Amino acid sequence: MTKLRAGVLGAGAFGRIHARKYAEDARVQFVGVFDPDDERAQQLADTHGAESFSTRDALFAACDIVTIASPPSFHGDAALAALKAGKHLLIEKPLATDTGRGVEIVKLAREKKLVVGCGHQERLVFEAMGLLTAPEKPTRIESVREGPWTGRSADVSVTLDLMVHDLDLALMLLKQKPERISAAARSEHGRTADRIEATLSFGGAEARFISSRIEEGRRRYMHAVYPSGEVKIDFLARSFENTTRFPLNAAFAETRIGADPLGANVAQFIDAVLGVAPRPVVNGEEALAVLELALEVDQASGLPSLT
Repeated sequence: MTKLRAGVLGAGAFGRIHARKYAEDARVQFVGVFDPDDERAQQLADTHGAESFSTRDALFAACDIVTIASPPSFHGDAALAALKAGKHLLIEKPLATDTGRGVEIVKLAREKKLVVGCGHQERLVFEAMGLLTAPEKPTRIESVREGPWTGRSADVSVTLDLMVHDLDLALMLLKQKPERISAAARSEHGRTADRIEATLSFGGAEARFISSRIEEGRRRYMHAVYPSGEVKIDFLARSFENTTRFPLNAAFAETRIGADPLGANVAQFIDAVLGVAPRPVVNGEEALAVLELALEVDQASGLPSLT
């Protein structure tokens, strides 16, 4: 079988992980990376015996599939350029940073029959738990995703950086868009929100989200209240408490997708490109819905989404 030629745009933390996942997959040849930081790109290329390309377009020309792992504000333009070059895409979250480019990504991928996946891989944690097929919808969701300042993804709000994971999970659990959104935010390192609290009303359900990248410690959990009980998930400890009537997999962290959600996301993207799977974990339409919701949350807070 001819191997898929894979490349990575961006040699930062996530770019390095995606490069390793491609290099480890027997169905793929990792051909290389492009990053404006030549030294960083060369180090990543040398790690896998690949090439450090001199331009983005040169990378695209050498690939069949591409991961977009650049800073978020570059996602939209890079994705559109790759699609125009005929490449299947796995885009780290968010899909883009504005609705216009997000819509165009989805439209172009559909027209050219190209696969577009997105990096909302927390969804795989819920799949491994069995929560996505629960027979009930939650009536209340509380989510906290906090950590210290690192400077990563500082070109966008903490909403587009961190909260997007929990917005995606809420949309999956509630299976509808919110009717009302209120939010309050503050910034410390620029114009965009570094800490934000948002309350979303979904008809008979309510969801409250707190996301921050300026705390001393890390907390990442979700508390979902159902008619028959509650589920409390600790994403850092990779554990949960369940008092509902539906069974969940307590050993989810030992499953293939629960142990390595990002790796499983990359693997299913490859499966979708090869026609082995019907779709990536998160497709372009779903990622666009999350983007639109995140932008609405920022708008409700009164702070911009981009620096």
